Parts: sequence; structure tokens; C-alpha cells
Amino acid sequence: MANFIDTDNYSAILRDKCVNLAEQRILVSRLAGSEQANDLTVPPNCGGLGRIRHFSRHADPEWVPDPLHIDTASRALNLLPGEVLRAQVFQNAACNWRCWYCFVPFELLRASEKRSTWVTAGDLLDLYLAVSDRPPMLDLTGGQPDLVPEWVPWTMQLLRERELEGIVYLWSDDNLSTDYFWTQLSEKDRELVATFRGYGRVGCFKGFDALSFSFNTKASPDLFNRQFELMRRFVRAGIDIYAYATFTTPTPNGIEDSMKRFVDRLQDIAPNLPLRTIPLKIFPFRVVENRLSVNSPHLVAIEHQKVAIAAWRQELETRFSSELRGLSVVDVPL
Repeated sequence: MANFIDTDNYSAILRDKCVNLAEQRILVSRLAGSEQANDLTVPPNCGGLGRIRHFSRHADPEWVPDPLHIDTASRALNLLPGEVLRAQVFQNAACNWRCWYCFVPFELLRASEKRSTWVTAGDLLDLYLAVSDRPPMLDLTGGQPDLVPEWVPWTMQLLRERELEGIVYLWSDDNLSTDYFWTQLSEKDRELVATFRGYGRVGCFKGFDALSFSFNTKASPDLFNRQFELMRRFVRAGIDIYAYATFTTPTPNGIEDSMKRFVDRLQDIAPNLPLRTIPLKIFPFRVVENRLSVNSPHLVAIEHQKVAIAAWRQELETRFSSELRGLSVVDVPL
């Protein structure tokens, strides 16, 4: 038997360690002095708690473009979409999975107070607003931000109170592992998330079948199905939702058939959801390289992405007209 992460139990443990509901504080990673800081193009900012990220539409000419962040923020803020968008990023200090390709060091995912700081959403917003040449986008990431789903509505309420709704574009990530959005938030909070002007959310599918999912996350392959269930609920909630997918897999066998079923399942949620789904190419950042041995199967998995992305492209070309495929991701209806 494989030694899988007990996702539900570990999620509950991490949540207890990374949020103080009474004081509305969350545990945020200190990036300054971390191994991750060595991979950043510019040093950490905001007292070492934040970083500026440059989202690029064409990070790799051999891969599909990534319009998320750029097109979504530009549309919300009435900006002309370009090739690169700058965002202010803060990372919560916990994640319930251990994706081998994650560019965040695992020491920053354990909710350890040795590598993190307790802050309120207001503290982070103050730090962001004080940034010189402030980016138009505020990105709440991790880690797994949805271990603390309160972080998003807390931030939204503050932006609204300061009359910044629709002026700052807010974004958050989710690995589609827990139902905390529904079990921990009030109906009022969920309504705020669904109706807030200038908010986008992405759920990341960690693989295209149960094998690749478990290989990537160290979670039970049974939880691959949960990702689709949670995505369906977010779509039905009326949130401006998008998807990422990672295509690393330990074997090249059966990729085409598995990709067909993966796209089938996306379309079962919403017929056009594949056109709101962006495959992410996995790069071996230095943090990742330090985890892998010379003969690691993960190195081969990086190469298998080439077969998977070809299969993905073929599925989209077969299922969607050139007119639909040519739409901006923000114009694809669900």
C-alpha cells in the first residue's frame, strides 16, 4: 500500500494551526531568507512577507499561452491586456498536499511559526497599498489558501470599506481538495465572494487521471474525483472561476485516452470549461531540483508533458470551433 497523505485529517490539523478566527489572523509565509527567495526575479517585499510576480502570457513558445491573470485583471480594471502583468503576492503558510513540482519549499507549507508570521487581512492590505509602483492585482496564494477560506471575504470587505472594489483586482488559488468554502464560510460570505467586483478564482487539477493526480500530490487517487465535484460547486455558485491543470505523469501509456476522459469530465461540469482551463508547464525550479535525485521518475514525468499537451490540443481542436477557441478566456461562457 502506498503511503498517501490523509488529506481530510491533515487539512483539519493545518487549518487549526494557520488561522485564528477570534482575532481574524492568518499565518503567512516569510519569504525573505527562504529557499524560495533564490528563485525570485526580484527580492521579497512587504517586510519579507510578499513578492512581486510577473505573469507572462507566453512563458514558453512550445507550450500553450497562459492568459489568466492578464486577461481577467485587464477586463475587470478596464486595462489594455498585454504580454505581462505584475501582481503582489502573499502566500499562506500551509498546504495539505505535497506536489513534487511545487516551487514553494515544503518548509513553508507546514504552518510552522518559525518560517511565517501572524497577520490580519488588514495588515497585508496596508503593506500592499504602501508598495511603490503598486501592481494592479493582489494575489492570495499559498500553500493552499482555501484552508483559510475566510482570507478572501475578509480582504474583500476591507477593499469595499476603503472604496477599492473594482480598483484592485483580487485573485485566489485553490487546489480543489476541501469543501471549506461551504462548511466554514457563512452564506453572507459566500455571496460576497460571488458578487464582488474584480475577483477571479482558479482551481488547479493536479493531473489528468487518478494515476497522474496521485503521483503529483501524494494524495489518494480517490481524491481525483473530488476535484471535479468541487469545481462543479464553484461554477454553480456563480463565481468567476477558471482552471489550471498539470500534465506530469509517471507513464506515457494511455495518455491520449486519459486526456479524452479528462476533457469529457470538464465538459460534464460545463460544456465550455476546457476553454477556461489552462495547462501549466512544469519547470524544474531550483527548489524542485533540490528534491529530485538523478534517477527520479519525476524527471521523466516532465518529458511526458509533451505527449499530454499534444493530446490536449487535439481534444480542443476536435471539440471546439476556431471561433470559440479564439475567444479571450474571460469571454468564454459557462
